[in-house]
Amino acid sequence: MSDAVENDPWDALRRFTPARIALGRAGHALPTAPLLAFGLAHAQARDAVHQALDAAALHDALRARGYASLDAHSAAPDRAHYLRRPDLGRRLSDASRAALIGARDASAATPETVFVIADGLSALAASRHAVPLLDQMRARLDDASGTERGSSRIGPVVVAQQSRVALGDEIGELLGATFVAMLIGERPGLSSPDSLGIYLTYAPKVGRRDAERNCISNVRPEGLGYAAAAHKLHYLLAHARRLGLTGVALKDDSDALPADDRPRAVAPAPTGPVRRRR
Repeated sequence: MSDAVENDPWDALRRFTPARIALGRAGHALPTAPLLAFGLAHAQARDAVHQALDAAALHDALRARGYASLDAHSAAPDRAHYLRRPDLGRRLSDASRAALIGARDASAATPETVFVIADGLSALAASRHAVPLLDQMRARLDDASGTERGSSRIGPVVVAQQSRVALGDEIGELLGATFVAMLIGERPGLSSPDSLGIYLTYAPKVGRRDAERNCISNVRPEGLGYAAAAHKLHYLLAHARRLGLTGVALKDDSDALPADDRPRAVAPAPTGPVRRRR
């Protein structure tokens, strides 16, 4: 039996997708290189789920760019509880709830939009992509004209640990925000351990359903780039403000993406309601 690697007839298609196709074979098995690459990707995905968020570094990066920031923690005391008890990740700890109420009472203005950077299932994604995305979003809000500029008051950025998507509802409600935008690490895959998701909710409050928010998925340079994601989020925010809603009734018709920042390998997931297993 020959030990030579036999090429797959689909080899020419590999350049069109990051999916593991046309890997070839050596005898009855995968060649060594793709087998080792698969093991590495699996290890990176597992590490991403368990990695802790460096909240202090995020606060430093935010404040260096002129953002005010607040800290928050869910009712899950540690990562092990967070992974076993999704419900604890959907509500604030008592200390964080009191701190956010205090921050709201001390503020002279009520924010229209509060951005939350959350670890979710990939702290790596939040650490890498949330701040560059915020920079792109701020540029669009700063460029807004007339009435929209007056309506785009941005509250302090909240850095949330051991967080699920629904934690943003309580954060937004306590801060009196009209909108909350969760920038949260998505469940890692074997080709993307650092994919960021954006979840936009109008009139956030505890008990909001998944169908009442919009999702922009796969935010990272190899997927949906920062400029393209900010373009979509700004579009959704403007129309949510006009209609007074988010979720299944708010459609993403922002087809004209910046030409230099289109998804490179795979198209982003369509904007729509949040996947329920968050």
